[in-house]
Amino acid sequence: MTITKDQLKKRIRVAAKQEPADIVIKNGRIVDVFNLEIIEEDIAICDGVIVAIGTNYDGHHVLNAKNQIITPSFIDGHVHIESSMVTPSEFSKVVVPHGVTSIITDPHEIANVSGAEGLQFMLDDAKNTILDIHFMLPSSVPATSFENAGAELNAEDLQPFFHHPNVLGLAEVMDYPAVMNTSDNMIDKLIAAHNATDYIDGHAAGLNSTGVNIYRSAGIGTDHECVTPEEAKDRLRRGMYVMIREGSTAKNLGDLIQVVNPSNSRRCLFCTDDKHLDDLINNGSIDHNVRLAVHLGLDPLMAIQMATLNAAECFGLKTKGAIAPGYDADFLVIEDFESINIHQVYKGGMLVAEDGRVIFGENNKNSTPTSLTNTIHVPDIKVEDLQINLEDKQQAHVIGIIPNQIVTRNLIQSVDAVQGCFIPNIEKDQAKIAVIERHKNLGNIGLGIVNGLSLKGAIASTVAHDSHNLVVAGTNDEDMITAINEIKRINGGLAVVHNGNVLGSLPLEISGLISTKNFQIVNEELQELHKSLHQISSSKSDFNQFLTLAFLSLPVIPELKLTDLGLFDVKQFKHIEIAAQIEKTPLS
Repeated sequence: MTITKDQLKKRIRVAAKQEPADIVIKNGRIVDVFNLEIIEEDIAICDGVIVAIGTNYDGHHVLNAKNQIITPSFIDGHVHIESSMVTPSEFSKVVVPHGVTSIITDPHEIANVSGAEGLQFMLDDAKNTILDIHFMLPSSVPATSFENAGAELNAEDLQPFFHHPNVLGLAEVMDYPAVMNTSDNMIDKLIAAHNATDYIDGHAAGLNSTGVNIYRSAGIGTDHECVTPEEAKDRLRRGMYVMIREGSTAKNLGDLIQVVNPSNSRRCLFCTDDKHLDDLINNGSIDHNVRLAVHLGLDPLMAIQMATLNAAECFGLKTKGAIAPGYDADFLVIEDFESINIHQVYKGGMLVAEDGRVIFGENNKNSTPTSLTNTIHVPDIKVEDLQINLEDKQQAHVIGIIPNQIVTRNLIQSVDAVQGCFIPNIEKDQAKIAVIERHKNLGNIGLGIVNGLSLKGAIASTVAHDSHNLVVAGTNDEDMITAINEIKRINGGLAVVHNGNVLGSLPLEISGLISTKNFQIVNEELQELHKSLHQISSSKSDFNQFLTLAFLSLPVIPELKLTDLGLFDVKQFKHIEIAAQIEKTPLS
């Protein structure tokens, strides 16, 4: 941020009490994130920047905090805006009332569909938001070579974007084999990032210590994919920042928070990664992470430090994350440390949200290129296209769902078959799943069997990380085909079908991922879709099948996934047959 000579002189004079501040906040209990203490002093603000904390400061405007807690506003260390299904400008209206005024986002979802044009759309739409949106450039488009995405971004494609003022670095490197094998394409991206920035995010799902060594040697500094305390410790001892994730599907905070202690807490921060719109509205963003961490016994001041200063320092946001001179006046007024109930949100010294409501004006809407709203290219699908041939085998590799996790199990189960073809079984909770290439009309259809989806009928979606092909799962072929046709009709989105009838659908016109509507309307449509989903769901737990479906085609998360090229064993990093070989016991 640039500063003029007159501005600097004014700040110094205000700090020296030689002239009044623009704003002075009195009678607040300030969270000191450096010493993990509460202090009771005035906050003097000039030109949207904190210039002093102390006593007896005068201001043109004096605000009485009434003994409430004043904390730096929150920072989300890693989030995919596309998972909220709204544009960046609408996303800001959702998260700012929850105390988040800065985010670090990776737009690899839209980039995997629409390439550089999708990336530019996100940058342009983010310009006029009150939210500080910092971008990490997608490193893995496509995510792997084991599937077909809609675009490819090489180092030369990314290079011009590194000069954008809102770009911080290179986003989560998830193609571990490319790094390990020193693929020229990946090495070129890493070198481009090293030459332009200090920040490269990791994606070390399931990696052992050797894998972490390889990532650190490549200059990768963070990981948000830890699911066990042992994984978190392994990354911390090798100098990584650990982002503790609590999203809509991947909920890792409960397992990982026990690792955080006074010795290592400064290397830990919070992120949401992927969180749906209704979850953000109802439960919050990083405020939910803080609230949950405190509930699980973490020192509230340490939790706030992780959500503010740690995140800022991790990404070099030198003026963010603290209530102190020289820091931006981005702060929250909260009632207590237990509820983290946010009364007011200030951005640059201005009140921007109060009691859950945004009070800043409408953003200027950017037009959406037609190429981003015409991304569903799928041939007509017939019943025979969905047949899984098991020949004479009735043992199959089955994707085993773990509720509220994005990891799956590679199960070998007995399955039903008629004339050598798999038949879904509702009692066994075995459904059919298909991933259909939808970007270039290649005609690829990957088929598999999934256990634990708990539905009767079919659901389909073009939100299918990370290549975002069309994914459909169901208990009969007719409903699956009806769901596919509904997705084509609405030009991308989500659909629920039962007995040949479309019970509900949610259009996501922008790259099949994002709605063109405002967040309130999208949320209403999402609630109606959930009602439709409940009609065909047999799950008795808090389990959203759409959230799970979105990750069943992600071939970088263990153990078994499905791409448009077939069933994929993440541990072996190769495609495998659906039919399982049965080891025969030798005759004695």
